[in-house]
Amino acid sequence: MLHCVILGAGLLGRLVALRLAGDGHRISVFEAGGPDDRSSAASVAAAMLAPLAESAVAEPMVAAMGLHGLDRWPQLLQGLRQPVFFQREGTLVVWHRQDAAEAARFAAQLRHARTRVAALLSPIALDATQIGDLEPELAGRFQRGLLLPDEGQLDNRQLLAALRIEIEALGVDVHWHSSSTIADRVASTLKDDPWLIDCRGLGARAEWSDLRGVRGEIIRLYAPEVALTRPVRLLHPRYPLYIAPKPDHLYVVGASEIEADDMSPISVRTTLELLSAAYTVHTGFAEARILETAAHCRPALPDNQPAIRRIGQRMLQINGLYRHGFLIAPALVDVVAELIDTGESALAAAFGLGVEQEVACA
Repeated sequence: MLHCVILGAGLLGRLVALRLAGDGHRISVFEAGGPDDRSSAASVAAAMLAPLAESAVAEPMVAAMGLHGLDRWPQLLQGLRQPVFFQREGTLVVWHRQDAAEAARFAAQLRHARTRVAALLSPIALDATQIGDLEPELAGRFQRGLLLPDEGQLDNRQLLAALRIEIEALGVDVHWHSSSTIADRVASTLKDDPWLIDCRGLGARAEWSDLRGVRGEIIRLYAPEVALTRPVRLLHPRYPLYIAPKPDHLYVVGASEIEADDMSPISVRTTLELLSAAYTVHTGFAEARILETAAHCRPALPDNQPAIRRIGQRMLQINGLYRHGFLIAPALVDVVAELIDTGESALAAAFGLGVEQEVACA
């Protein structure tokens, strides 16, 4: 049994704690925020698991890790004491007639992505009738669409709460409101010689000089007059919109990706654009109730890809999940488990994810 100290109890930190505690290791977690989860970027997300959709703009490594994660999520969720909404019914992509050029560009990006990641499934072209068959309430609203098969989604806040309950039940020692740095933990655990795993995201800026925040904004709606059954993406040149249906008539609507380190409330412009676009998808959103508007910054490196650094023999730093946190987190967790168990990771090599080796902590 090893002692593993994890910095950060966001999505990745909790998943790493769950995996390593389940493997029989003794785990300590230090988190700057509280157990309400709102300090984590993962609390402001749609939690869509869409490797094909993301492959249009992401590198092959992200798509490969996303495919791995899509298969791993049901296994991870099955063992939790508290249920978490999970769905794998694909993603419906639609567009208005005037945005046909944007749709053609998107389809070309998907074709190119599949030449680089052969395991990606082909999108299925849909006509108006087929769109209505998939989503009856969108019948007659769109003439053309694409189904991205086998993609999924889950409920991010249900998941964060379930992971918190699970790791505490497994005996993980969680220290909330503890702004620990690597230096703090190294100084206080020299005698114990634990593994140190840094999952702090933007909280690790002192160790990642090129880390930046990318702002995301979402609106949570209660819309009992809308009955969409799978995530819907609306293509648009300026604000490609997603609508993710959750249980009990809850919908997460988002689109924005702003290069800004800004944690302030959502802007009026984004609110108007998101609500207007949602209304063009389904007029039933006109009677929806706005439960929440929220914004948060996600950690990104210059290439918008994740990175793992190994420092010495027993320290790992993981960062740069960008907007792909839920999609790639299970893959990163499995890589971390391999590195701790054997010192190497065949999975990382298969994904094309390099593990940088450094001699000592800066």
